[in-house]
Order: sequence, then C-alpha cells, then structure tokens
Amino acid sequence: MKLRIITALILAPLVILGIFELPLLGFVFAIAGVCFLGLWEWTQFVKGSSRVVSMAPSLIAIAALLYFVPVDNESLKNVSSSHYGILLVGSLWWIIASALVVTYPNSSRLWEGSRLLRHLFGFLTLVPFFFSVILLRAEVVEGDAYHGAKLVLFVCLLVWAADSGAYFSGKSLGRRKMAPQVSPNKTIEGLIGGVITALAVAWLAADWFSIEFSSPLTMVIITLATVVISVLGDLVESMFKRVSGIKDSSNIIPGHGGVLDRIDSLTAAFPVFAFLYFLF
Repeated sequence: MKLRIITALILAPLVILGIFELPLLGFVFAIAGVCFLGLWEWTQFVKGSSRVVSMAPSLIAIAALLYFVPVDNESLKNVSSSHYGILLVGSLWWIIASALVVTYPNSSRLWEGSRLLRHLFGFLTLVPFFFSVILLRAEVVEGDAYHGAKLVLFVCLLVWAADSGAYFSGKSLGRRKMAPQVSPNKTIEGLIGGVITALAVAWLAADWFSIEFSSPLTMVIITLATVVISVLGDLVESMFKRVSGIKDSSNIIPGHGGVLDRIDSLTAAFPVFAFLYFLF
C-alpha cells in the first residue's frame, strides 16, 4: 500500500502537468505511447505464439486508420464525420462489452476461443480511447489553449470520483453484487454511491473549469452515461484477465500493476463522454 501511495503521489501531478502543458502534438504522442503500452499488455489476452506477432494485426489496422483519419494539428481542429464514426463505434463497443460482463461466464463461450475477436476487442478498447482523448484536448485549442485540457481533466475527475465513491459506499453499504463471477467486490450500492459522488464533482468542476453544456439536464445525462460505463469498463478488463488467468496486466507501474490496470475505466469513459459532448 505504501508503494502504491508513493507512486500515485508522483504520477498524478505528472499526468496533470502533461495534460495542461504539453503542446497538442506532444500530447498526441504521449497518449499514443500509453495506448502502445496498452496494446502490448493486451497481447497477453490474445494468447498468441508470440507477443510481437500478436501486436502486428492491431498496429497494421491502426496505421491504415491513421492514413485516412490523420491526427495532425490541422485535422484535429474540427470534429469530422470520421471522428464521430470512431467515437460511435467505441461507445457501441462498451455497451456490448458491458453486456458481456453482465452475462459472464455464459458470454465467454462466444469469444474466448477466437483470437480474431480478442484482437478486435483490444483494438476497440484502445483506438476510440486514443481519438476521444486527443479530440477533447484539441477542442478550441487556438481560442483557449487550456479549454481542451480542462475537458480531459474533467473526465478524469468524473472517473476518479466514481471510483472513490463506489469504493467507500460499496464497502459500507454494499450488498447486491453487480457481476460476482467477474469481481465479487463490485456492488449495485457502490455503483449508486459512485454516481452520486461523480454528479457532485461534475457540478462543481463544470463551474470551476467553465465547461458549458447545452443544459443542466444534458450534463447530468452525459455524466451518468460516462460514470456507469466507466465502472463497467473496469469490470471488462477484469473479465479478460480472469479468462486469461492473469492477475495484473503487467508490473510497469510500481504498486499499481500495468497501464491497462490504471486506464481500464478511462478507456470506457472517454469515448462515451466525447461522443455525447460533441453530439449535444
């Protein structure tokens, strides 16, 4: 626990500093690096003969996608139909993945024997996440250099608040399990506590960061969708680790496991938030 706390105290300021102070292109490369590490860790779920070979399909698919949907400063200025398509696909994937978690272990029969589907799941987990984060960061960057950074941090705060609220309310009030076959510690009461905490944080942070929504109701709906899918996103990675017989995705972060262990909720939250935010 001590090592976990020390690492968090070091990483958290560095993450926030990177969100706000890296130039847009530097931020794109930083998120690309995180996603690359995530894909490397995902190769354990694919169960191929070689982790290097298992990386190839996703890297080839990503290279082809970036050819048609570039991520230079000019291309990120406006959210295009291609961007909306990627965000929509990412959001739909998390709805499907949530259904897989809720119906586990019966649902595992549909995909656990297919390497193709495991490759696809990794692609759908990390690529929409990559685009959603950089699109939010690039929002009106020429008019307000920090507006996009505030949006990115806003989503992070929602997820962190939901995690904290779910932990404490689940520990004190938790009775009904969400997905006992995947994670016996996650409860419906914890989810409700996380949602309430995140709504309170969203209300304060939106005002503090001057983030405008079309209406208070829109903010509540977007926050609810983001938080619920983030909690289920955490369960999705737990499901894949359970099927693959893995405790942590890696040990790259002292006391915290791997990159996927740290961003599992964020990979679900960002595409959903970005799609709804840009749509409404």
